[in-house]
Amino acid sequence: MLNQQTIEKLYVMRMRGMADAFSQQQAEPQAMQLSFEERFALLVDRQWNWRQNRALERRLKEGRLQGPACVEDINFRAARGLDKQVVRSLTQDSDWVRRHQHVFLIGPTGIGKTYLARAFGQKACRDDFSAYFTTAEQMFRDLEMARADGSYAKKLRHLGQVDALIVDNWAMVPLADAERRAFLEICDARYGNKATLLTSQLDVTQWHAQIGDPTVADSILDRLVHAAHRLDMQGESMRKSKGGRSGKEAE
Repeated sequence: MLNQQTIEKLYVMRMRGMADAFSQQQAEPQAMQLSFEERFALLVDRQWNWRQNRALERRLKEGRLQGPACVEDINFRAARGLDKQVVRSLTQDSDWVRRHQHVFLIGPTGIGKTYLARAFGQKACRDDFSAYFTTAEQMFRDLEMARADGSYAKKLRHLGQVDALIVDNWAMVPLADAERRAFLEICDARYGNKATLLTSQLDVTQWHAQIGDPTVADSILDRLVHAAHRLDMQGESMRKSKGGRSGKEAE
């Protein structure tokens, strides 16, 4: 009876990991042979892991990464010019995020840019950083809606503060005036203290024209290009060979 009350109190205190571990110990005779210190250490470890897992689940959900992409499943055998050592160095402890650097994934459609971007974001979440994945089109649509409902400043602040901002399909179409000025604000907020990943079918040299206003374009690119790692990919569409094991990039 006393043990049940203890378990119920642990649940009330939102210590589910410890509660589950305590229940398990009661059902395992060998656990009762351990010292109090050993049993208590196991309870604390379970609670710690439970909280860490919950925090990771929250970061992944808030990051909107939309899929099981992870760096361990990146296909380096495909002929697309992807340097394994460069990717490994960037994703080791999410060094690019830790150092507030930027990553540009450049290449034709279907080459795997979106998968790589999500994998970088997923690894960042696993390394205790916050991430946010969006397409350029969706980002600007969300900002426009935020202007209408009065949450523009909040949305802009979130985009400026997330540790790793990942924007897919960047510079696919020319930016409207409100879009380029909003993105400049985001870049200003992130400059020197946050990391940004952009995927694009267009070469970086073409971004200036897509942004439009020369002054704004200069300001945006000045805040992005100088601290960026550029991964240029080429080859046939990875979608043609899609159909490998679930959760893995097409092989």
